[in-house]
Amino acid sequence: MSNLKYQLQGLMLRNQDGSYSTQAGRKKALVQLAAQLKEGGFRLKSVHSLKPKHVNYLIERWQAEKLSPGTIKNRVGHIRWWAEKVGKSSMLPKSNNSANQAISINLEKRSYIPTDSKAKELDLAKLEKITDHYVQLSLKLQLEFGLRREEAIKFKPNFAIRGEQLVLKSSWTKGGRPRTLPIRTDTQRALLKEIQQTVGGGALIRPDKNYKQQLKSYEWQTSRVGLDKNHGLRHMYAQKRYMELTGRQAPISGGLKSKALTSEQKVIDKEARLQISSELGHSREQITAIYLGR
Repeated sequence: MSNLKYQLQGLMLRNQDGSYSTQAGRKKALVQLAAQLKEGGFRLKSVHSLKPKHVNYLIERWQAEKLSPGTIKNRVGHIRWWAEKVGKSSMLPKSNNSANQAISINLEKRSYIPTDSKAKELDLAKLEKITDHYVQLSLKLQLEFGLRREEAIKFKPNFAIRGEQLVLKSSWTKGGRPRTLPIRTDTQRALLKEIQQTVGGGALIRPDKNYKQQLKSYEWQTSRVGLDKNHGLRHMYAQKRYMELTGRQAPISGGLKSKALTSEQKVIDKEARLQISSELGHSREQITAIYLGR
């Protein structure tokens, strides 16, 4: 292991910001950055040796590799984290579409409007082949409430169920943002009852496992039966909610595009998108274009 990789891992151990998934993504990205810097001929003696020339090299390399602006933006975010932890946060421009005297990022704006729906239903035949009942229940939570994987594993019914709504703890969610979701259907209520009967006062983590171990079980079980790409369940939740709130199919599912809506329909569309964005744990209405189209 190179000295830089070793020191970056030490930096991450001392600064365990964010959820387990966030930390895992950060580790993978920073280890890759260290390898790419080495390939570029840069031999950084320590994590404190980060300089503008290193950032510029990485950005130019990624652009030459034709990585998407979104991917580059995410990687720059990990560099920001690194710079912040070693007291060099001012080294990078605050915006991904600006520059300072030493570093130019200027990423083109990411497009949030897809052309094809990524929504997916839960394949019940494949679900039955999963032998871990806790994993089965987590997948059903992802479908019925649009939860992320980590949220659906850490879910504790005794904490979350509050009358006719769910309350998600900040330690379960991406970015540490707690949120509430409505309990709307009999199917949802039946699922929550089954979860309560299964876990009692615990989470959807088997008593003999911790979160990391349960996550590995989830990954292995879902991959084994062909249910390993489950972000589409959130897309399905968003599109069903849009139909409920507006009475129309989402644009990505063949419904009217935003430019074809009447003034009254545009008001309803915006209110629905704000509601769905909140339920999915996002802070911007614009992000709903990924799930619903525009």
